[in-house]
Amino acid sequence: MDAIAFHHTPVLPVEVLAALSPVDGGHYLDCTVGGGGHSRLILTAAQGARLTCLDRDEAALAAARDTLATWGDRVEFCHGNFASFQPPSEHCYDGILADLGVSSAQLDQPQRGFSFRDDGDLDMRMDRRQDLTAADVVNTYPEAELADVIFTYGEERYARRIAKAIGRSRPFASTRDLADTIAHAVPPAYRYGRIHPATRTFQALRIVVNQELDSLSEWLTRVPGWLKPHGTVVVISFHSLEDRLVKNAFRNDPHLEVITKKPITATAAEQQQNPRSRSAKLRVSRYATTVSSIAQVAWSSSSSP
Repeated sequence: MDAIAFHHTPVLPVEVLAALSPVDGGHYLDCTVGGGGHSRLILTAAQGARLTCLDRDEAALAAARDTLATWGDRVEFCHGNFASFQPPSEHCYDGILADLGVSSAQLDQPQRGFSFRDDGDLDMRMDRRQDLTAADVVNTYPEAELADVIFTYGEERYARRIAKAIGRSRPFASTRDLADTIAHAVPPAYRYGRIHPATRTFQALRIVVNQELDSLSEWLTRVPGWLKPHGTVVVISFHSLEDRLVKNAFRNDPHLEVITKKPITATAAEQQQNPRSRSAKLRVSRYATTVSSIAQVAWSSSSSP
């Protein structure tokens, strides 16, 4: 996958910059650099800033290297999971960003297996160095365990029916075959609803393959120790399971001051221009050296009611 193929429009760009308020000489961490869209905005906003960019996806990291080449040695790149990242020292970043979930570029590559819009392999690995694929989960998990995965991580009401249909028809090798089987497993009214009936199952498989919620939970416990005093952490999530983890972690950490009482969402104009932004929720917290009680204040008029 080349850099052009991996380009995608960053969501909530104005809100991210307002939250991070990058300054010349500051050091920032982009934990999910993707194609480098948010990172480019940060570096442009603060000409003297330094940036460390992480991603599990080697193709994304290669695209970001091309996108951010103009800034030379002000940018450092690391290939790996943000949950296991080791910063150079404690409390070293002025701002930290994590844009969670799958990117538009990953969805647009059929061979990656994240989407059923085009037929592709049942892969779904963000880091291709790992062994477990979506095909392994679909074809080897017992039906009861598969149903639990689909229900828990996809919040799918017909999880048991879908798991039973998968069990009858496996093995599967392609995204299209799996999506068609799921569609025929659910009631007709659900089959022709607002979203494709396979959407939630594919989300669940992706989460399990990449251990996304476990990684997020681990990262959330560690990230306060990476922030300088009054440094800011910004997280963009795309479904309720992620957002709930972020909200609770921000509220319960005694070192963090919650800046967004409610999540920030995209304006109508952005949603029209960039449909991916419709489900995006942005939360912000600030590291405080002494916090007697967790403060929750409205940060922006664009917060959801």
